[in-house]
Amino acid sequence: MHTHGEIYLYLIKVHPFPCLSSIVILFLFSQAGSDGESIGNCPFSQRLFMILWLKGVVFNVTTVDLKRKPADLHNLAPGTHPPFLTFNGEVKTDINKIEEFLEDVLAPPKYPKLSAKQRESNTAGNDIFAKFSAYIKNTKPDANRALEKSLIKALKKLDDYLVSPLPEEVDANTMEEERESTRRFLDGDNLTLADCNLLPKLHIVKVVAKKYRNFEIPSELSGVWRYLKNAYTRDEFTNTCAADNEIEIAYLDVAKRLAK
Repeated sequence: MHTHGEIYLYLIKVHPFPCLSSIVILFLFSQAGSDGESIGNCPFSQRLFMILWLKGVVFNVTTVDLKRKPADLHNLAPGTHPPFLTFNGEVKTDINKIEEFLEDVLAPPKYPKLSAKQRESNTAGNDIFAKFSAYIKNTKPDANRALEKSLIKALKKLDDYLVSPLPEEVDANTMEEERESTRRFLDGDNLTLADCNLLPKLHIVKVVAKKYRNFEIPSELSGVWRYLKNAYTRDEFTNTCAADNEIEIAYLDVAKRLAK
């Protein structure tokens, strides 16, 4: 099973580079699910999928069964590890570079800017997935509790950021005690690149940890739960997300049983 999927992005321009944002056609090829047709589990694919949706770009999505991957797609960038983007014969394989490219090319005034205003929004929760991976791959019962605590600590750090008011939420003219943030997402009430990066991973943590460790994100982490619930109301997230059973299948061989 694969925990990292494949995504191929083609950018076809009609005008020279300075005018690229005027006419852009995108073809998105994403890993298929276990049935060979539905969207498979891949947080990197979903990250880019969300960005394109939020940009309001018209694009086609085709799922690719990795067991029967078309030769022409493989030949686009032989020897590279997906996800990747090809543009004018140049191959971009770094997910962050692909994101930067899309943000730069699909720019205002035609396309909205998605970068976060607060620098901390880009790093909030950035250690959660690593802590989760160590937790879910562990086979030693004696280490399980410590790894679980480490994951909770990382989630608590994210929760602290989400409940702390952003500068624009703070009224400098009031003497009242600072209130808890009520924003919907990392950087405010709108989804940004930071959310496109974190939400797919956070959802995987929620689904997989429950399935294979019977672990649930603590209810007292109200900021994290508010964040997730708000994400589940947005088509940009729910319609680009693999079904829970696809995520569970993808981690079938990754999640390790605790030795008795």
